[in-house]
Formats: sequence, structure tokens, C-alpha cells
Amino acid sequence: MNASERRIVITGMGVLAPNGHGLEEFEQSLRAGKSGIRFIEKLQKLNFRCQVGGVPQGVEAKTDQYFTEEDLFAMNEAMIFSSIASIDAWRDAGLEVPDRNDDTVNWDSGCVIGTGLAGMDTIGETLVPKIDAGRVRRMGSTMVEQTMASSVSAKLSGALALGNQVTTNSSACSTGTEAIHDSFYRIKLGLAEKMLAGGCESSSEYIWGGFDAMRVTNGGADISHPEEASRPMSGSAGGFVPGSGAGVLLVESLTSAERRGARIYAEVLSGAVNCGGHRNGGSMTAPNRISVQRCIQAAVENAGISPEQIDVISGHLTATMADPIEVNNWSEALGRGPKSFPLINSTKSMIGHCLGAAGSIEAVAAVLQLQGGFVHGSINCTDLHEKVQPFAESVVHETIERNIGIIAKASFGFGDVNSCLIFKKWQ
Repeated sequence: MNASERRIVITGMGVLAPNGHGLEEFEQSLRAGKSGIRFIEKLQKLNFRCQVGGVPQGVEAKTDQYFTEEDLFAMNEAMIFSSIASIDAWRDAGLEVPDRNDDTVNWDSGCVIGTGLAGMDTIGETLVPKIDAGRVRRMGSTMVEQTMASSVSAKLSGALALGNQVTTNSSACSTGTEAIHDSFYRIKLGLAEKMLAGGCESSSEYIWGGFDAMRVTNGGADISHPEEASRPMSGSAGGFVPGSGAGVLLVESLTSAERRGARIYAEVLSGAVNCGGHRNGGSMTAPNRISVQRCIQAAVENAGISPEQIDVISGHLTATMADPIEVNNWSEALGRGPKSFPLINSTKSMIGHCLGAAGSIEAVAAVLQLQGGFVHGSINCTDLHEKVQPFAESVVHETIERNIGIIAKASFGFGDVNSCLIFKKWQ
């Protein structure tokens, strides 16, 4: 079978989001429009402009279901988040977590688990203070494990005996979506049968502080109503709300899935990634509109579909001034004006911007909507931005039941990098 004939499907998913752990709780939150944004007292004490954020709840109480005490000794928050979501996805796909004493290696299975700034929490809390105090020897022998970004995937290879490619990618806000793209094409080329794909990010002030200093987060958020702080596509959007967590999908060849009788959530039709080269308005912090449109168009073309077949857009939509530009880019790329524009929503309205984990958590949401026959609402955007107003009929405010066939999921990141995926409902 050549690469063009090789079909790729999603057979398992795991999610650890600010508004839910596990597919059932996460889907219930999406359907109900339940926000996971909360006031974070520590940010107030540190004089952050934005004092609200999205953090998965109750994680510490669940760690003994996944890890030994020895495991946890060498794990930081990002490693814990990524491993929980990945092990959940593995189990959800009907696969068994191997015994640590079993020397069998899964040579046809690997992972691409990305992150934006994982390790910064350990660097800020432990490594720098101890080095500055002249206490290098007191850092312990696991410091490198906890500060190298690749640990979020390498740790997983030990837990699941993964013997194929094990990689950590990092492309800012595009990381999680890019990880799925890279895994899709590895399987497409016949280099693997199963790949865990996604992203993670921890909730450290050392990660969020740089964005707060840039004034791109919502510094005007009302801490008494944190659930109203993330306002994508809104005229009153004041910047993004930082989030954290992990989302992981088990991407698998259809041949492998059928061979083992796996349940299939959706088919991955295609993906595309590119960069705008920091030209035509693109920069380290702004997108080149032409490259965004080219990325979307390439994903559609690679999927072998027409733009008219896209039922829903799961946007990047961060609640910044870039939202109206993004909506226009979708319109231009698809050649679909306000009267024929697809439905569009933003999962970030409920979970904030989870940075390196954003694209994959939102991809889990996209697949759940395909499988469950619904389109979740974007909360807090009833006052649409004037430039989004022409597309008002396509903006979903409250969850609707809808049998959708194809959903496009895109992420656009710092560095002028873009990624887009096309998912199809499995029949």
C-alpha cells in the first residue's frame, strides 16, 4: 500500500483540561459551557496583571493511579500532565500498559508530545535558586530529567515501552496541532502504526510571567467572575487567559486499528504546517496573513475535499486583537463569505490559552464534537467584535446538536508558524 492509500484514524484520546479530566467530564463541560478559569491567589501576590488562569483540578490526588513514588521523584508538573493524558489515551484505545519488568518493546508505536515552555517551573523554583546559592550538589540527580523539554515524551516511552520515534516538538501555540500533523505523516509514510500525539503545559508563574509582561493577557479580568475572563471574538476581549494541561490522541493506521478491532473516533484526512517567514506583517508575535491562508488551503487540498465540505471551524481564537484577522483569514482561504461561512467556535473561551497544549486539547474537543454530533458554544462572546459581526450567524454561542461531517482545527503560533488539521466523522 502506498502512502496516498494509507488511511489514518483516531482510536484513543486523553485530556487533562482546566474544566475536566477524562473524555466524559470534558465533554460534559463543553456541552454545558462550563469554564475552568479561576482566580489564582498566587498571581495576585506576585503582582501579575492577569490574576486568573486555567489549571486542571485534583491532579495530585490521582497520581497514584498512574505513577510510583519513584516515578514522581523525577517528574515535574508538565511531565505528570502529559503522562496522565497519554496513558488515558493509550488505555482508551484498548491497549494495555505494560509491566515494568516486561522487556517487550512496542517497535511500531511512538509519540510526539510537545510543549512550549515545560521545565521552566523546575528551573525557576529549584535550579536557579540552588545554583545562585552555591548549592549545586543539593539539586539532586534528576534535575536534568526535570528541565529538559524532551522528558515529557521520553518519560512516556518508559511507561509504555514505545520503540518508534519518541520526540518532543515545540512551536509555541502551534505545538499540539503540529504534533498530530507530524504523527499523521509518520504513519502515512509507513514508518509507524501507532503514535501518541499532543501537547502539554504546566501552570507555573515562570511560564505565564513573560506573557503577562507583554501585556497580551487579560489584565482587566474581574477576579470575582473569572469564568467571564476569556472572551474570544468579543468586542470586549482584553487579552488571552493563560491555561495549562494536556491533550493526547492515539493516531493509528486504519489497517492496524481494524486488525485489532479498535473503536474508531474519527479519521484524520490531512494536515499542513508552514511559516510566514516574518514577512507581509508576520513577525515573532504576529502572523503573515498569506501564510495562514496558505496553510488552511494546503490542509483542505491535501484532504481531497472542497472548502464547502467543512462544517465547523475550531479556531485558534485567543481573545486578542488577532481574532477578527483570523476569521477574515478563514473566509479568504476557504472562499466563503459571511453568508456561506462554516460554524465557528473557540474552546479557549472555557479553558483559556493552554499554550503548547492548546492545539491538542482543542483537537480532542473537535473529535468529541464529530463523534457526539454537537457543536459547543463559545462563551463570553455575545458582544461580537465589529469585524466579526458580519459572520454572526456562524458563531455558536450555546451548544447545538448537529450531525457534522468535517471539522477543521488550526493553531497559529508565535514565530509566525501555522498548523491546520482536517478531521472527518467516522462512518
